[in-house]
Amino acid sequence: MAESSTMVTLGSPPAPFRLPDTEGGEVALADLLDAPAILVMFICNHCPFVKHVRSELAGLTEAYQRRGVAVVGINANDAERYPEDGPEAMAEEARLVGYTFPYLHDASQEVAKAYGAACTPDFFVYGPAASLPEGAEATAEGHVLVYRGQMDGSRPGNGAPVDGVDLRAALDAVLTGQRVAAEQMPSVGCSIKWRPGNEPA
Repeated sequence: MAESSTMVTLGSPPAPFRLPDTEGGEVALADLLDAPAILVMFICNHCPFVKHVRSELAGLTEAYQRRGVAVVGINANDAERYPEDGPEAMAEEARLVGYTFPYLHDASQEVAKAYGAACTPDFFVYGPAASLPEGAEATAEGHVLVYRGQMDGSRPGNGAPVDGVDLRAALDAVLTGQRVAAEQMPSVGCSIKWRPGNEPA
């Protein structure tokens, strides 16, 4: 069943996390804070919406990592009911697709809840308050949420180009000291596969 981004309030700080990656290490939010922009993505392996964009996503993220953007992908799906989204499958997916960003496993699903993630894919860009859209206000010092929503308007079967235009525009704005556009469209994808009884309120 398709789900849309919750479109959480702009100006909020990123939630702390420390999660295991597919290489046997861990990545924490604190490791990313020196970057001019931080992209946190909630993705998974089996969702057709992610599969539809994953090649463009791999190329886009690699390009922006070269420009200094800190990128992490987080998989919060219940790996017991969806073993194709478990850590071993994540490692294989990262190799297959060519992800250059850390692909992290949120087994407790608490990080996904803290970010207000609802679907895969779901994108969150954090940057300085100066890049907030007109009318939005920062509620913290440092990095704050300046963009949330879709990568672009493409969905499986709708014929729209998979070009990452919305996400690219947001990242470009942050990197060039501009305001991110106020019009932001929610991402649409598979709902995060919450463990029974662990669904957000």
